[in-house]
Amino acid sequence: MRLALYDDLPFVSLALTYRGATVTIAQVLIDTGSASTIFAARVVAPIGILPEMTDDVYTVRGIGGTEAVFTRRIDCVAIEAQAVNNFEIEVGGMSYGFDIDGILGMDFLTRAGAIINLRDLRLDFGCSAL
Repeated sequence: MRLALYDDLPFVSLALTYRGATVTIAQVLIDTGSASTIFAARVVAPIGILPEMTDDVYTVRGIGGTEAVFTRRIDCVAIEAQAVNNFEIEVGGMSYGFDIDGILGMDFLTRAGAIINLRDLRLDFGCSAL
């Protein structure tokens, strides 16, 4: 898949499936400095990923500061033909001062066997779907 650069940062689009409903998420940052994958609550709410009374709320820290998130196990995250099934994501506000819908962290990148080719601005995969 071709990477798009916004403010010199690599972004992809992907499909996220939860309980059989799928949403395409356009502005997802590839971030090898993030251990986990997080999506903005506003982009996953349309397919039913909403906070529930039984959710534990966690605080995550990063370059942008701290943020409260909840987790959800989803059916699948797919970039083109590469899919990772039964995957846990974090969901939060993601108000970082610029347009971003999610962060694809090392949990997804390693599980999917991602190969980040910055010379050709491509994200490829070295293993079959998981």
